[in-house]
Amino acid sequence: MTTQAGSAAVEETAGGHQIVPGPRGVPLLGNLPEFGKDPLAFFERMRERGDFVSWRFGPGPALFIAHPDTIGELLTEIERTFDQPDLGIAFRTLLGNGVVVAKGADWRRKRSLVQPSVRPKQVRSYATTMADCAIALADRWTDGQRVDVKKEMAALTQLIAVRTIFGVDTAADAEAIGSAMDIAQKEIGAEFSGIGALLPDWVPTPGRARIKRATAVIDAEVSRVVARHRDGDTERPDLLSRLLAAQDETGAHLSDQEIRDETVTLYIGGHETTSSTLVWAWHLLSHNPRARQVLAEELDRVLGDREPGFDDYARLTYTQAVVKETLRLYPTIWLLTGIAKEGATLGGMVIPPGTRVWSSQWATHRDGRWFTDPDEFRPERWDTAEGAEAEHIPEYAWFPFGGGPRVCLGTRFAMVEAVLVLAVLARRFHLDLDPEEIRPVPSLTLQPDREVLATVRTRD
Repeated sequence: MTTQAGSAAVEETAGGHQIVPGPRGVPLLGNLPEFGKDPLAFFERMRERGDFVSWRFGPGPALFIAHPDTIGELLTEIERTFDQPDLGIAFRTLLGNGVVVAKGADWRRKRSLVQPSVRPKQVRSYATTMADCAIALADRWTDGQRVDVKKEMAALTQLIAVRTIFGVDTAADAEAIGSAMDIAQKEIGAEFSGIGALLPDWVPTPGRARIKRATAVIDAEVSRVVARHRDGDTERPDLLSRLLAAQDETGAHLSDQEIRDETVTLYIGGHETTSSTLVWAWHLLSHNPRARQVLAEELDRVLGDREPGFDDYARLTYTQAVVKETLRLYPTIWLLTGIAKEGATLGGMVIPPGTRVWSSQWATHRDGRWFTDPDEFRPERWDTAEGAEAEHIPEYAWFPFGGGPRVCLGTRFAMVEAVLVLAVLARRFHLDLDPEEIRPVPSLTLQPDREVLATVRTRD
């Protein structure tokens, strides 16, 4: 069924949704200039237009979806009627053909080999390392000390990643890989939202040259650590040792290139996403004294004078809620996309093959239809008590880790890490952030646009 909105056609789906036209684009580039200027604001404006909005990412057809039901359809149909898209040369340069990028049978094989290393039983074994690294940082902080929260959380999660993934603990490993990752993720964001998204892979640009240099550093570090593992005991409890020992159904191991790709993927999941989440959590707690007080009361009640361990994770329900609410307002992964294959449908409507379908955690997480006072930081909305708001939040209205068959493998790792680190540090300290406005920058993950300065305050 088709109606008219001004001079543009508005198509109604079998499920009663309407496909409305997006903003007018420009020849060849479509809506890319507006999207590249501010992707987060662009997706919010698209959401305000409707749940199904047609637009153009360059010359190709695109469809933006905002309703949890259709987002769920998209995510659960990836690998069936929707393809994982090629995210560009910058993304592939860093991640290679790891489990996030691979498709079809190759993806299924890699997922089966990587998944056992991040199952709940294994995450339990990493929890002590997570807490120990946070305790070492807490021991260095003093009342009145000035810190850059962004740098402190990055250094902390780098150390946790290096220890849990590589099983090594030297500053050189963390510093070299961390610095290269910072460059790489920044360039991926710039490429993805700029003209580079439309350029062929063979076109050289300064950004592509920078990401190649950064990736070369990462490759050298990973190769060195892999060689060290191959020469030693492969029964060590780190992630890399488990990847080296993993075998598929034919008895084959991951190749050196596959080990490199999966290691980098796990590093990003264990460091970049958690670091960003923790920075935004401190930012939100600093501006919400009531929530900060409730958090402190839970930590006193559950932990008393001891440090947290894995078994405390389930009992720290408000701390979990703080992390979930942080991920709602500042999702580290801020968009997902898929390409329609033959037979693809959404909301009862056939999606033409080749259409690129987009959804945005940033836009859906801030939709007032699903969240009361959507721009406010309210951890209590995740209370599991009967009648609480969480009971009425639709599935896929909150999807910071994606969903469906390609849900992030490191979800449990990331949640446990964020909760334990926050518990260790917030049990001893408050962080009073400076009043300057901090804006999110959508790169590979959602990062603050500047240093995040704060004063450390010892709790009474």
